[in-house]
Amino acid sequence: MDLRKMLGFIFLFFIIQECTSRPTDMVDSTDLELEDPELVRAEALKRLLEVFGIEEPPQPLQHVKQPPQYMVDLYNTVADEDGVTKDPDLLEGNTVRSFFDKIHSDHMHFLFNLWTVARNEKILTAELHLFKLKPRPSEQAYFKRHHFCQISVYMVLDKNKIQLPQGRKLLSSKLVPIHSSGWEVFSITQAVRAWNDESANHGILVTVRNLGGAQVDPNIIRFASGRDHHESKQPMLVLFTDDGRRGIVSVNNQPDDQLMPLPNVPMAPTSNRTRLGRSVEEDGQLPCQRHPLYVDFEEIGWSGWIISPRGYNAYHCKGSCPFPLGQNMRPTNHATVQSIINALKLTKGVSSPCCVPDKLFSINLLYFDDDENVVLKQYDDMVAGSCGCH
Repeated sequence: MDLRKMLGFIFLFFIIQECTSRPTDMVDSTDLELEDPELVRAEALKRLLEVFGIEEPPQPLQHVKQPPQYMVDLYNTVADEDGVTKDPDLLEGNTVRSFFDKIHSDHMHFLFNLWTVARNEKILTAELHLFKLKPRPSEQAYFKRHHFCQISVYMVLDKNKIQLPQGRKLLSSKLVPIHSSGWEVFSITQAVRAWNDESANHGILVTVRNLGGAQVDPNIIRFASGRDHHESKQPMLVLFTDDGRRGIVSVNNQPDDQLMPLPNVPMAPTSNRTRLGRSVEEDGQLPCQRHPLYVDFEEIGWSGWIISPRGYNAYHCKGSCPFPLGQNMRPTNHATVQSIINALKLTKGVSSPCCVPDKLFSINLLYFDDDENVVLKQYDDMVAGSCGCH
């Protein structure tokens, strides 16, 4: 790793340390300077994993695997190109997981392994996604007599009695046009909640009947399977959950016309500093403003399991909060009073206000977990939207 990347890791470590540590567990900066840079890097990555709620980074895939298009489309709906949340109300909960069928049965019996779902995650909604194939032309005679079929989804209670009423429980049922093709979605929330409460997971059974109640030949009404069709059409369980992780500052990504945007510029060149007048302190430090802080997942070594984004700009706040505080510095009332007390030296040991984020945005990650399932997760308070004197 070159010096530039190493310094970037060390800087990122201090940013994380400042944001996540309590006064009792602060790391002494002198000790860090004496440590091996690789140890500093390891500690920084450990803290970054804690921020993302991950104990160990998933192993990079050993083969090329495409994420489900549904998950990619969902990510693009809730996040911009840098992963920043477009609207915090678009996503139900903060985590969406996709699971593929593990048994690839010919009898419309599906099994989804949910071991990666944490026990503390609140199950909000669970959906079974099935891709209905186009009818074969050879079955036209059947289509002239029947126009709809009834698709029913059951939770399997006893795999040895799967075809008997006592061996299954109805979860969802709906009428579907026989001539149609494409994705059909069924709610199976009740089953997943039961599995999460330690009920035995014997899978999901799907049956197809005509309006007269007779079983339909599976060669007539067909659904894509994981064994015989492209992975983009595989049966899939989509799970919406919430792990309870929330930031301490409310997330708001909507434009606020009442707030004055802050400049995102570095230190002004020498020739322009005279224009700044009294806005620059004697030590040459610019007033409080936002500066870039790009987190590159490839440089960190996470590009093997993160699908999108490739990185994001977290930004950081830097600058002075000189007296008197103007409204362009977005001071709180407390900061204004503190600035006055500091300027008048009325109380010993009172410093000037600090330049900190006063508006924080959430970001979204789309990634492969340890079981090669694709996860979309939203993280609060990850991007400094603006800075102010507090």
